[in-house]
Amino acid sequence: MNIRTITFDLDGLYFPDGKHKFMQAVANLGVHQDEVKRVFLKSDQMMKEYKTGKMGDEEFWTWAKHEWKLGLSWRDLIKKLIDSYSVDERVAGVVKKLRVSGYQTAVCSDNFPARVNGLQEKYGFLDNFDVKVFSYEVGDTKSGVKIFKALVDKSGSVPEGIVFADDEESKLLPAKEVGITTMLYSGFEKYLDDLRSVGVKI
Repeated sequence: MNIRTITFDLDGLYFPDGKHKFMQAVANLGVHQDEVKRVFLKSDQMMKEYKTGKMGDEEFWTWAKHEWKLGLSWRDLIKKLIDSYSVDERVAGVVKKLRVSGYQTAVCSDNFPARVNGLQEKYGFLDNFDVKVFSYEVGDTKSGVKIFKALVDKSGSVPEGIVFADDEESKLLPAKEVGITTMLYSGFEKYLDDLRSVGVKI
């Protein structure tokens, strides 16, 4: 197997626990945990529209603050979100090392502009990736094949020459359907072993 492109997810992989820290920060403002989850994790229609570019930052976060009955501005909520994220430096180190070794690095993520732009401003993480594919630009999430076809097109690699890792197994199925080599991310050391098992030199 000739792997050329190695693709990383952001939430749960490059940024390991920001989502949960943010939800805890909202709960600390007096919002019940169930309400935090309902709006941020389970509002399927609103979040899907947001992540597929049909809704902007101001509209989603204004809705969220009203649902949570918070006196914060929508920009304050976004700042709280970005402040909750930190980089897994081990993963960032692997990304940089792979790039230096001649592999093409890619990010493929269900995401929204406020988070991507805020984290880029804070960490400059996108500078480590050659290919960037986001759901809000493609108009589809990782529950469908469209975003993975965009990954193939943007990378210029054949599907089987692309590795995609995610911490959610359901996100791997559409990637497999496209022909991409997939890995379930369940821990850093296991991930390195999985990469080596398909011939990636780390």
